[in-house]
Amino acid sequence: MRWTVLLLLLLSGCATVPERSVHLAYAWVAFDRSGATASGAVGLSDPTRGRALTIDDPVRIASISKLVMALGVMRLVEEGRIDLDRDVSDYLGWTLRNPAFPDRPISLRLLLSHTSSLTDNVDYAVPLGTEVQAVVAAPAAFDAAHPPGAYFRYSNLNFPVIASALERVTGERFDRLMARLVLQPLALDACFNWTTCSDAALARAVVLRSADGQPIRDDLSGRRPDCPVNAPEGARCDLDSYALGTNGALFSPQGGLRISARDLAVVGRLLLNGGMHEDRRFLRETSIRTLLAPVWTFDGANGETDSGFYCAYGLASQSLPVRTAGCRDDLLGDGRTVAGHAGDAYGLRSGLWVDPVSGTGIAYFSVGNGGDPPRGRSAYRTIEEWLAGKLRP
Repeated sequence: MRWTVLLLLLLSGCATVPERSVHLAYAWVAFDRSGATASGAVGLSDPTRGRALTIDDPVRIASISKLVMALGVMRLVEEGRIDLDRDVSDYLGWTLRNPAFPDRPISLRLLLSHTSSLTDNVDYAVPLGTEVQAVVAAPAAFDAAHPPGAYFRYSNLNFPVIASALERVTGERFDRLMARLVLQPLALDACFNWTTCSDAALARAVVLRSADGQPIRDDLSGRRPDCPVNAPEGARCDLDSYALGTNGALFSPQGGLRISARDLAVVGRLLLNGGMHEDRRFLRETSIRTLLAPVWTFDGANGETDSGFYCAYGLASQSLPVRTAGCRDDLLGDGRTVAGHAGDAYGLRSGLWVDPVSGTGIAYFSVGNGGDPPRGRSAYRTIEEWLAGKLRP
């Protein structure tokens, strides 16, 4: 489907707005510390069945999953069950080392902040029957030029390693662990790979599709997947015999969270409220600050920015904008500082951003964008800039 962009004058000023098409759909919720302040949804959740998209429809939210997973990590930190700076090998039960720097331990803090020296030069979608340990044993799994802690390189592989460690520490399968630690306490009808979502949420699944409308993911017709994990073709999907802690990639911790725009805004309000949810303490305020504070900030040479997209990164959280040459991360276009995370996979673009100064935030996603939607004035795409622009001070 050919993209065109219309320049429309809105009440809030001049903004670029995507032209309606049968394949493009988007939902958004603006919020403050008290609740939602505005919302909207346009297009179809399931084009084949003609179901209209709503802000309650769960979608595979892509890399914002990392931020939600990090909330669970911080709860375990507060319980004293894990330490952000301890050698993660102690939790994995095997030694994780960059072969080029065998004396440099790798911690959860380095894994969460993409400074571990792991790369995505190997397949991070580790299938059932394969262990994460075997995947990271490949020389290509690591950056041989930079030691752990010295260089930022965004790598999805960090998160299957983290999930493996969490499973071994807790004795719980990753999807169920996240439900217990994060999703249920926040009353979110969300899940990793559809295992713990309600039947009602499953019936509202957003179909991810290409720009010409071909289904890519989650064309479920209201049915749970026969196998909720990545299993080799023809292999038996035997999760009962899965050894916990051996393959944290199974439930896609790097991108497999299914969540609605409304529920994503609940996560944003938690961040704005310093770890409070509905007058109850979910995380300490210091834990939220630790989560959002940049561990790495681009100085011109200490990391890969993806053409200026990543310039400051905390524990599974982005901070922007950064005023350094080479950074093009001013998503809002007004220099306002926000924290959160973006998502991009299977034709979806998503974002969760909070402005702690004004106490406001925005949660959004758009599907049917294709692999290379129109580029905006920043490193983000036009659709992302337009939806993020619904965040008002």
